[in-house]
Amino acid sequence: MGRNDRSERPKDCSGKPKGLSKKLKYCNNCGLKLDYRIPEGDDRPRFICDACRIIHYENPKMVVGCIPVWKDRILLCRRSIEPQYGKWTIPAGFYEQGETLEAGAKRELHEEARATVEFLEPYGLYNLAFISQVYLIFQGPLKDKNFRAGHESLETRLFKEREIPWDNLAFSVVREVLRRYFEDFLTGVFPFHMGDILPEMSY
Repeated sequence: MGRNDRSERPKDCSGKPKGLSKKLKYCNNCGLKLDYRIPEGDDRPRFICDACRIIHYENPKMVVGCIPVWKDRILLCRRSIEPQYGKWTIPAGFYEQGETLEAGAKRELHEEARATVEFLEPYGLYNLAFISQVYLIFQGPLKDKNFRAGHESLETRLFKEREIPWDNLAFSVVREVLRRYFEDFLTGVFPFHMGDILPEMSY
């Protein structure tokens, strides 16, 4: 996951993910302090500038990533950044403006593992509604074994299923998608999966 990743953080008592109120403390139009309340005709709190009368909407963040495959093994990265420093994950991070979802997944793979794939196919879509994130995970074969740790990784390594460090994976969504992948690997059929990651799955 990328440097600015806020994955799987709990919410505070106001119902906002931790850190959100600091991010949107002031209006980006006039610079005055924002209020957080339900606008007229709406059904949930928003950040509102009473001077400009601008409502600052916060929309869910899209995370893109991939399961890079080499025969019966997959490539994982050990994180060199927080959160979850030192734990293993698939290459993934926030989707950037101006790129396709597939291009974003390939970019994250190159940034974190300096690797490339022959192609990518959509594999899983997971909702983390409690932190307003959506994960789209692809899977595809590595072009070769020329990979190495990028600046956000301590190391990269290929793992067979029995070698996966299940108790040392960075995020619950990673555990879920890898569990699904190895179940599908037994049949050779990789359908598209959709699911929800719940708060209690993050601990």
